[in-house]
Amino acid sequence: MAKILFLTTAHQYDDDRIFHHQAKELHKSGHEVKICSLSSDFKGILNGIEIESYPVLHLDTNAKIKVFRKVIREFQPDCILCSEPLAVVASQKKRKKYSIIYDITEWYPAKRMVQRFPFPLNVFHAIRFFLIQLYAGFLSTHFIFGEDTKKFPLAYAFPFKKRLILPYYPDEIYIRKSIKKLAPNEIHLAYTGSFSKEKGIENFFNAAYELRKRNPQLTVKILLVGTAPKADEIYFSDLLSQYSLEHITIKKPVAFEQFTETYAEADICFDLREINMENHHCLPIKIFYYAASGKPVIYTDLKATRQYVEVSKFGYLVNPEDAESIAKTIENYLQNPELYSQHAQNARVGYEKNYSWDLIRKNFVRFIENAL
Repeated sequence: MAKILFLTTAHQYDDDRIFHHQAKELHKSGHEVKICSLSSDFKGILNGIEIESYPVLHLDTNAKIKVFRKVIREFQPDCILCSEPLAVVASQKKRKKYSIIYDITEWYPAKRMVQRFPFPLNVFHAIRFFLIQLYAGFLSTHFIFGEDTKKFPLAYAFPFKKRLILPYYPDEIYIRKSIKKLAPNEIHLAYTGSFSKEKGIENFFNAAYELRKRNPQLTVKILLVGTAPKADEIYFSDLLSQYSLEHITIKKPVAFEQFTETYAEADICFDLREINMENHHCLPIKIFYYAASGKPVIYTDLKATRQYVEVSKFGYLVNPEDAESIAKTIENYLQNPELYSQHAQNARVGYEKNYSWDLIRKNFVRFIENAL
């Protein structure tokens, strides 16, 4: 039995990837597992996993590294899995020999990290963050990549370090299967996540409004699950006033275990986020949950999605700003309910054959145990 420690700054201790999939899988395999997060306050044992989490994201870099190193010193791990460069830097070996596995799931540096700086400072900070990422890669002994598109630059800068591609496939225990048949003269459209412009909430409203305008006899029901970021609260409120969609339901975020229940009544699930370089290299995770639930999807045509998910078997990739084309795509389902049913069945079958955690869990555990 090995002692395995997860370190993360921005992710919650009960993160879907870290806690609900990776940590639980390692614990089930007989290892002693602990998670330290710097984004929430909790200490205790959950599902046999020790949690030591502190709400210290507001502190300076040295203070956060000090927290991580205290946890490392007290836990004495055999292996550390890090989710961000700061966690890797904090894991630099002092006395005990252990593996440092860097789990790269975010495009780094993210757009949000540099957009607050004016030109040319934004260029300077982008280069600085890029060099920090390279340094984290240098310190790491192994890499896990959430998808192939996240391999740049570390897989190329350090080609001899062992690595694993570990997609965001969901475990069946978190899935509520809810395959539907279309009701006459009615369609139920779902959007989950952040109600922000970047994530495509306005594109979603535009498409729903266009569909209703083209089909006045059709009841268009809208389901929103999530919240607006503080900076977008007024923007989202204005959208609600502007579009005045009659049949709209807004649900607050729920615990991860209940996520797939929140959109069970939906016919089609959407992700119409903006097209930009960062999004092109980020695979939207929830597409695998929608597929597992048996939901046809309409998604932005992004490189990562196009490359790694056979969306054409259970949905469509679209230009997120072309509301008319998206409305026609929805109408195609309404006019061909047998196509909708086929896509719903294909979504579930695709999950079982290609996108299930069961397909990758053993590879993950084997990779970690080989790294010890």
